[in-house]
This record gives sequence, C-alpha cells and structure tokens, in this order.
Amino acid sequence: MTVTAEGPLPTHTYDVAIVGAGVVGCAVARRLAHHPRLRVALVEAQDDVGQGTSKANTAILHTGFDATPGTLEARLVREGHRLLGAYAAESGIPVERTGALLVAWDEEQLAALPRLAAKAERNACTDTRLLTSAELYAREPHLGAGALGALLVPRESVICPWTTTLAYATQAVRAGTDLHLGTAVRKVERTADGHRLITTRGVLRTRYLVNAAGLHADTLDRLLGHEDFTVTPRRGQLLVYDRFARPLVRHILLPVPTALGKGVLVAPTVHGNVLLGPTAEDLSDRRATESTAEGLARLREMGRRILPALLDEEVTAVYAGLRAATGHEDYRITAHPGQAYVTVGGIRSTGLTASLAIAAHVAGLLGDCGLDPGPVRAPDPVTMPHLGRAVPRPCLRPELVASDPEYGVVVCHCERVSRGEIRDALAATIPPRTLEGLRRRTRARAGHCQGHYCGAAVRELFERGTGAGCAP
Repeated sequence: MTVTAEGPLPTHTYDVAIVGAGVVGCAVARRLAHHPRLRVALVEAQDDVGQGTSKANTAILHTGFDATPGTLEARLVREGHRLLGAYAAESGIPVERTGALLVAWDEEQLAALPRLAAKAERNACTDTRLLTSAELYAREPHLGAGALGALLVPRESVICPWTTTLAYATQAVRAGTDLHLGTAVRKVERTADGHRLITTRGVLRTRYLVNAAGLHADTLDRLLGHEDFTVTPRRGQLLVYDRFARPLVRHILLPVPTALGKGVLVAPTVHGNVLLGPTAEDLSDRRATESTAEGLARLREMGRRILPALLDEEVTAVYAGLRAATGHEDYRITAHPGQAYVTVGGIRSTGLTASLAIAAHVAGLLGDCGLDPGPVRAPDPVTMPHLGRAVPRPCLRPELVASDPEYGVVVCHCERVSRGEIRDALAATIPPRTLEGLRRRTRARAGHCQGHYCGAAVRELFERGTGAGCAP
C-alpha cells in the first residue's frame, strides 16, 4: 500500500484505476479491496481525499423518500442508507437520527405533502406521517410563524461526511490500494491491454478505468469519446452557526422540493452546530467555491422565515460547495465494455448516502466489462476517531488520559482537541497535508474561535509532525 503526492508514478500496469477520490471514488476503491488479487490505483488531482463536492455538502443520510421512483438513484440511495448506517455504526462514524420535517408555508405546499407521502411510499419509505400545524410547532417550537403543516420523515439522519470518505480510503489503502494525490489526468489513450493515463505526474497504466471525477466526470468522459451528459456546477453556499444555536432545532427542516433541488434547509450537525443552506446557483466556473454577499444575504432572508431566532446566533463558518448537476433526473452510471471503462457521473447531494451501494453497482459493471476480480476477502475493519457530540472527546475520558497523557493536553479548547489526537492524525494511514486536512480529521480550529486562540499551537504541531511548512 502506498500514498504518494509527488515523484514518478509506478511503471507497472494496474488492474483498475479510479479517477477521483471523493466519497464515491473512495467507496469504489474500498469495494474493490474485497478482492486482494486486484492491483488498484485511486487517482486524485487534489492533495487529499474528499476535497471536492464531498467536503462541502449538507451531511444528510437520506432515506430516498423524495427520489424519482424507479430510477437508479432511488434504488441506490435506498440501499445506501441501509449499508452506510450499518457501516457507520461499525466504524465510529458519527450519525444522529434526527428525522426530517418538510414544512409547508402556503396552501400550495400543504396540498403537495400528501403527494410527497405517496412518493415516499413508492420508494419503500413507509413511516412518513402528515402533521398538523399544532403538531409541527409542538415538535419545533422555534419555527417561524405561519407554517401550515409538515410531512415527518423519521429516519432521515445527519452524518459526518469527512470521516466517511476518509474511512473508505483508509480501508482501501490498508488493503493494498495505491492512492496517488496531486495527480490530475490530462489525457487518456486506449492501448491494446487497457488505458494509458497521461497525468501531471507522468504516465499511469491500467487495464480497467472508473471515472468518478465528480465535477470533471463529463470532461474525462469526453476524453473516452462519450458525450452522454454535461456537468453544470451548481454552487451551494452555507452558513454554520455556533453550538449555542443547537437547542433551537430538533429535526432537519426541509422545504418542499423544487426543480433546482431540495432548497434551503436548517439542519443540526453531528458536531453540534446548525447549518443554514444551501443556495442553488448554476455557474460555468468549476472552481467557483467562494461565498458571495448576495448568496449569504439570501440565506439569512430564508433563515429568518424558517427559524427567526437563528439569526441572533453567531456564525462560526461560511463555506460553499459545487454539486455536479447534469440536467438529468438520474445518476449517469454507464458501463462501456468495449473500452473496459465505467462512467460514474451526475452524482449529486445523495452520493454520500448512496456511496456504498454505488460502489457495489460499479463492481458489478466492471464484471460485465470482463474484469475477473478473483477471490473475495473483506478488508479489515477500521475504527475512526469519533468527532460527534454524542461521544466524549479523548481529553474527557480519564482511562484514556491515564494510558497516554498526550490525550489530556488540550490544544483546541473550543472543540476539546488534544495533542494526542493531532499526533494520531499526522501518523495515520492517510495523513493530512494541510491545516484544513487536519481540521477535517480532528476538528482543530473548527470551533467558536475558528483558530484565533489555538491556530499557532496547531500549526506548530503540524509542522513538527510533518517536518515541513504547511499551507493554511
């Protein structure tokens, strides 16, 4: 197993190369790691796993109640909800089952709720329930005035998206997958025995190719001669409110969906914060992840209606992510047997939930393309650091501190992150290469002060642990 970010690429030919180390690409790598004879490469243009759409979503574990019935997405989200729920429990990934409420603010939206309940029934989500206005406010007393009713979806949950992606990648690498970071694919040449990828770090050869490139999946698809879809980056800006806002909301508060997506929501997070967002802005720039004054003003306007008291709370972070909209209602997952190639495109906000089911589906398509995966052996289980509010941090566990005093030395007081946790992250199978990567692995600098007090100490530990300077 190797994790590389510089230097020449191996000269041998891989059995499968997966382009894109987002949550779906990492899930596919983990699934192929069930076959120890396969030589697998996971190729990522950026400097960490989960650096694209996967790191900037609303972190919801969907039931698939509102998917279009009969679509591939509906099936994979339904299966993925079950698979990821079990995997998270085994692997230490934080999940909080809050349930969701689709809130109707006018008569037209109220009339749509029974249709949404019937749609959920067709998607095998049979436990939804219509609520009157009085029942709704009994559940959410801080909700803005004027709501007429709601649809309760009890099994909707929130999850940690960063830990999920990292868990998949960690299992894959420990099972023998080579992770090549900082390796952007510029050209693909078909060869007699597979593909020759021309990358920013040289040439990589593989027999089979999986395109999980997210926002760039259509670009890679075109390099293979296909024009089945076009990705339109859809920017979603979000506000993250401080933990003091958490008592204001008990469920995920959803609007009645529109053609542009699920709309602006208010949701608790497993880390104890509250999210407001996302916007839905179709752009042409696939790197436009900056926030805008107009977008944030729009979010505050919507938030004032949904949960007025939220606007009195402090915002601790603002971020924006790009979703891979394609203009199609379904995932664009296609096998091309004649090219030993599988496209995994158009994976939108439900990709986190569906990731394990998508991975199993892609493995089947590779078999249809002629791949003989060999014998099966499940990869060794992985236990991730639990970053959710439901589990005490190491500094609050006397037995752990007694066994290793480094867990008792708190560096980031807002999030109670210890020196021992930072040390562990830097020594992990896939260590962070930046302070932002460290934040996603430990929550250091992610709290109320956003690194104002702990930033220098965290940076010092990072630089000492990596033996080099670091990017912010």
